[in-house]
Amino acid sequence: MKVGSLAGALWGLDTVVLGMAMLLSPYSSLSQSFAFAALVAAFVHDAACAIWLFLYMGLKRRLSETWKGLRTRSGLVVVFGALLGGPIGMTGYVIAINNIGAGYTAIISSLFPAFGALLAYILLKERMSIPQLGALVVAVLAVMAMGWFSAPITQHGNTVLGMIGALLTVLGWGAEGVLGDWGMTAGAVDNETAIQIRETVSALAYAAIVLPLFKAWPVALDVLPSKATLVVVLAGLAGAASYLTYYKAIDLIGAAPSMALNISYSAWAVLFAFVLQGTVPSVITIVCCVVVLGGSVFASCDWKDIFRHPSVSQE
Repeated sequence: MKVGSLAGALWGLDTVVLGMAMLLSPYSSLSQSFAFAALVAAFVHDAACAIWLFLYMGLKRRLSETWKGLRTRSGLVVVFGALLGGPIGMTGYVIAINNIGAGYTAIISSLFPAFGALLAYILLKERMSIPQLGALVVAVLAVMAMGWFSAPITQHGNTVLGMIGALLTVLGWGAEGVLGDWGMTAGAVDNETAIQIRETVSALAYAAIVLPLFKAWPVALDVLPSKATLVVVLAGLAGAASYLTYYKAIDLIGAAPSMALNISYSAWAVLFAFVLQGTVPSVITIVCCVVVLGGSVFASCDWKDIFRHPSVSQE
């Protein structure tokens, strides 16, 4: 559980640092819209994560294992999960922001752990107890409330397209963790190999499919040689560390509990925004953060272990 909590905290840090980069030129001055800038930043971010993980695995002299794992059935399952969670999920997120606004997008996309828990039950036979499911629902509702109160609830595009984009995010992010768990369970790839495959495939898919689809390569090439991109690369370092711990948690405790812990990133992001940017949260946001953290912890662990009385004497 500690590993999963660390993954959420690191992703919260990644989110805030990436947001700081988006406020810098040239990302902040892209004329095509904030969503267009987010798409380019997502590509740079995932490419940076892939490079950091390449260096990490290189230092551990495990790059050959990644190549071997990629050619196995388990590796292909991880590749499929990478495509769903990275380019498809993130592209849906960008489309949703551009059409229904960040507020509605945050609310809808926060449902991904619930979908992931359902998918884990169907495919992996992972079962969460009624109290755990209740805690997950409470945490998701708190995240939705944070999206409602902290982000403007706006609509400025095609509503149907925006809803489809948000649902793609839920499906992609929820399926990624389950497929990653499925791939690692087979034993051909471990959690470190799986996440390197995930990030490398995601970055390559952005470069070969997503950016050409949105005709965004010229913009990406313009923003790469900038100080803001260095900030994105730093965010990618936090992201790589978060992914390492997230996939390790999936390997240790399963997909559903890990996704429940990972949703705590929304609360950690509020804390890091206060520390790094001086953004003072509202009372409602603080209450929601406490509920998210508590709900994610209770959704990820066995309640019998929490309330079990310790033995009087220990050998």
